[in-house]
Amino acid sequence: MASASNPDSMDTDPPGGLSISVEHNPPESRLQQLGVRSWPKWGCPTGKFPVKFDARQTCYLLKGKVRAHIKGSSECVEFGAGDLVVFPKGLSCTWDVLAAVDKYYKFDSS
Repeated sequence: MASASNPDSMDTDPPGGLSISVEHNPPESRLQQLGVRSWPKWGCPTGKFPVKFDARQTCYLLKGKVRAHIKGSSECVEFGAGDLVVFPKGLSCTWDVLAAVDKYYKFDSS
């Protein structure tokens, strides 16, 4: 189920209440506030692979396009270059990488 409290962001609530939050094209001031450009970088080629988040992850995609299929749900969330994405701790999904990804990422310590 998707909510549209902000037309530029999307939350998907699968069974269990875990959701992927996508903020499309956040302003540079927000990226600076978060310190995004000081985060580690990671990339991957196209393909499908399972992901389980043992900690909350926030990432900012520099390039690429992903369709995340949430485990236990028929919902999927798409995000790509220019999106700020938050994956909650405990979420399991399958990434269908439609275009190679290059991203900044940060895991929360809590």
